[in-house]
Amino acid sequence: MTLTYPIASNAAHPPRLSPAYKSTVKRSPQKPLIVMRQTLSELTGPVYGHETVRENDADLTTQHTGEPLGERIIVHGHVRDEDGRGVPNTLLEIWQANACGRYIHVVDQHPAPLDPNFTGAGRARTDGDGYYRFVTVKPGAYPWGNHHNAWRPAHIHFSVFGHAFISRLVTQMYFPGDPLFEFDPIFNSVPDEKARLRMVSAFDLETPGRNGRCAIASTLCCAGVTPRRWRQNSAGN
Repeated sequence: MTLTYPIASNAAHPPRLSPAYKSTVKRSPQKPLIVMRQTLSELTGPVYGHETVRENDADLTTQHTGEPLGERIIVHGHVRDEDGRGVPNTLLEIWQANACGRYIHVVDQHPAPLDPNFTGAGRARTDGDGYYRFVTVKPGAYPWGNHHNAWRPAHIHFSVFGHAFISRLVTQMYFPGDPLFEFDPIFNSVPDEKARLRMVSAFDLETPGRNGRCAIASTLCCAGVTPRRWRQNSAGN
């Protein structure tokens, strides 16, 4: 018996070269990738940052002295493996634009205001059932230079660490009904329609919030977040 992370679900990820998403033309590999055998170090670690998550890191609305501008939302859900099991003690990191669609970054210079009370980054760990919860503001759409009059749909970036560095998932969560979906080459670079829809959150009226916060539910499936046992035959095929 050997432990390995299954790679069949990688087909749901976008191709490394997606010509409509122009920056992939320069950064995508020109030769076939070489799949390296997974060893004990990739299957068991390393994992970074879990121990440094602070109690209020998951609330992006209380990180400064004042209240940030924008619609308060609760982003919550579960991290599950390919078999539907909740993955406990998973590190999640999110980053996003503010309510006006502006990041705190020197490169982001489009004419929208910065919010001195909103940094746009948070961290959390899942509980024993794989559940996570963030409090934030709904980000705004913003222009980018991919093509004429290009605008990104409102989204939140997610980084999800499983039980080892090799099981990291970096993705984006979108909001339902966004009219910019059909024009966005990043969203549409995912070839599988079902996989694209899994990136779109669902409005959740049942989850209680306070001070007028509405909830958004999103389930994150980390492909191969739990290693599986595979039996090799005598021929090693």
